[in-house]
Amino acid sequence: MNNQTSGDSALQIMRTVPSLTIVVPCYNEAEVFIYCVDALNKIVTDLVLRKKIEQNSHILFVDDGSKDNTWLQITEAAKKLDYVQGLKLSRNRGHQTALIAGLSVVDTDVCISIDADLQDDIKCIEQMIDKYMLGNDIVYGVRNDRSSDSFFKRNTANIFYGSMSAMGVNQIENHADYRLLSKRALAALLEFKEQNLYIRGLIPLLGFNSDKVFYTREERVAGESKYPLKKMLGLAIEGVTSLTVTPLRLICALGFLTCFFSFLAIIYILVAKFTGQVIEGWTSVIISIFFLSGVQLLSLGVIGEYVGKIYMETKRRPKFFIDEQTTD
Repeated sequence: MNNQTSGDSALQIMRTVPSLTIVVPCYNEAEVFIYCVDALNKIVTDLVLRKKIEQNSHILFVDDGSKDNTWLQITEAAKKLDYVQGLKLSRNRGHQTALIAGLSVVDTDVCISIDADLQDDIKCIEQMIDKYMLGNDIVYGVRNDRSSDSFFKRNTANIFYGSMSAMGVNQIENHADYRLLSKRALAALLEFKEQNLYIRGLIPLLGFNSDKVFYTREERVAGESKYPLKKMLGLAIEGVTSLTVTPLRLICALGFLTCFFSFLAIIYILVAKFTGQVIEGWTSVIISIFFLSGVQLLSLGVIGEYVGKIYMETKRRPKFFIDEQTTD
């Protein structure tokens, strides 16, 4: 679990006003971009004027190979607004990779990652800065309720966090990718070189002083969610297989139980044979075959997922390529 900074020790840490980069991954966000850039630019301008952050702070929009005119809007905004910069990946690589791409070019004292849909409360940015000034290197943005979610999404989220915790994945519940990282926390995160990224599971492994800010997640301002059920399931599988070998151990336990019950079945069959109580029939045989075949295929699937990840990791391919970048 992350280390919560105590009030006494935090107050002893003196920090200067930081420079800030807000990293915003974007994929087909043309409909919502105008609202996002306007809201974030106002926040940064206000914080600079009140000397909460340095003048050289900025917002970095990372275009993850969008098929609409998101990149065009980013470049236009960068020309008009002093605090806006853009980074374009050569192709779509997924949200987590786009986020890492943006974080990898950050050169300010702190960075805050946030999605472009404006569902995360941007007013928490100032609270995050305040908690950084108290000595925290990591500040998590955490939802304080899920009342705005559908019944299905709310319950599947609870199952997801419960399952991940049971499998030994240490992550902050109801936290996605809205967080602040100090320069040294970011440097530590970038030391992780794996191809299969589940950033929200890696952050707690850093071990630096951390704190939380709580907020209520709003509805999307415009556009459609980029995380339908299929992608959410994919992210869950990515998180489990990237951070824990518990599924492999569960397979081992399942194999042991199957062998144990098979051994009991063999004893029962032998006793029935020698006592002349054998009943002719094929139902039990067919059921056993289908059951064991299902167990074997499921086990091979889980093992194959891990083998596939090993295969991709050994290639050591670059995670992304930068196509274009706006100038300061």
